[in-house]
Amino acid sequence: MFKRSKYEWILDSLATGVFTVDQDFIITYFNAYAEFLTGFTRDEAVGQKCFRVFRTDHCRQQCNLQKAMQEESKIVSARVKMRNKWKQTVPVAITAAVLQDEQDRILGGVESFHDDRAREALEKEVMKSYTLEDIVTQDPQLQKQLDIMPIIADSESSVLILGETGVGKDVIARALHNLSSRREGPFIKVNCAAIPSSMLESELFGYKKGAFTDAKNDKPGKFQLAHNGTIFLDEIGELDFEMQAKMLHVLEENEFYALGATKVDRINSRVVAATNCDLEERVKQGQFRKDLYYRLKVCEFYIPPLRERLADIPLLIDHFIFQSSALKNKRVIGMSEETKKVLMQYDFPGNIRELKNIIDYAVMMSKDRGLVSELPQYLNLTGQKEARYYMVPHSNSLSLDNGEKATLLQALDFNGWHIQKTAKSLGINRTTLWRKMKKYRLSGTKREIR
Repeated sequence: MFKRSKYEWILDSLATGVFTVDQDFIITYFNAYAEFLTGFTRDEAVGQKCFRVFRTDHCRQQCNLQKAMQEESKIVSARVKMRNKWKQTVPVAITAAVLQDEQDRILGGVESFHDDRAREALEKEVMKSYTLEDIVTQDPQLQKQLDIMPIIADSESSVLILGETGVGKDVIARALHNLSSRREGPFIKVNCAAIPSSMLESELFGYKKGAFTDAKNDKPGKFQLAHNGTIFLDEIGELDFEMQAKMLHVLEENEFYALGATKVDRINSRVVAATNCDLEERVKQGQFRKDLYYRLKVCEFYIPPLRERLADIPLLIDHFIFQSSALKNKRVIGMSEETKKVLMQYDFPGNIRELKNIIDYAVMMSKDRGLVSELPQYLNLTGQKEARYYMVPHSNSLSLDNGEKATLLQALDFNGWHIQKTAKSLGINRTTLWRKMKKYRLSGTKREIR
């Protein structure tokens, strides 16, 4: 029989989290991968109630361990959402079972769990089932809007999403749909800029047989296809004046005429629109109807460009590395600090979409279990910019506002998580920096802290 220490060595070698509990659900064992996934060390976990460490959406009402222990030899499997030490949501697949001795006396329970993000990433790529959890940000301005997003989603009001090309307007639109009561209905996207003006009306409203020469049969439009769901009108600023008038009628009356129709069609679809242009300026210039503009912006959602969300760049890099490596069936450890600095000094005119494409290329060029270090050639030709965007002005103390955590992360990432360099760039001493890192739970990350 193995000694206990050898059992632990075997369990610590698994790429699966494992923990055990006694009959009072007190953690008695916690392996290395469980530490990695939860963020809690073994010393922090052992002796705690399991729901205080392994925090899932099943813990309080349908505890899988409790179910397995009550039914003894029963093995319970489930997919759940776990919140780690830093309050990040991690999807995990779990298996719970009763723990018994040689006389079949119940000692407690054992639960194994593994990271389910790869499967979920593949599913989201196929299904586009985006939720709030897929919006990676710690930007205070964007966070404030995300906080009220469930309220907006529950309403039937039209929504106008503003932001530059590539900031993620599509993700916001899909998340609004998936949060709403219409989530079981269709989500229909129309790119108004990609369809010629002469064809847009028939695409949106459909046509009847005989409406024109090639109309051999009735064809439903996008509004009809979006019945009981959401229609997402991307690049709505590209509509011509005639279509703007018809769109206003649809929004105000919830009805339209298909081409060649003599009877009105009623619709029951929610309108979410998006644009990368300044609609207010277009209204002033007489290029966009004022009444339609105000009808669309009942609820307005603005997504700042990536160059104004510097603290989000490291988070998005990690997010896209994991997502891309999962889709490409590669295991990439992360990104080298030198490569990350190059990206931190880039303006990202294509915003998040451009960053995602950069990471896709970098992961493709990387080796399994290696660090991402090769970037597209054009980034190497842009040259290094000054660090003025990333170095915080010297001051005696950091302001205690919502942006302090983001500022700390930004400075730490730029300085490679080197404590002395980061403290100097912030104009504070090492002790103050450590205290603030502890306050925001930054000292427990997997970074190398020097």
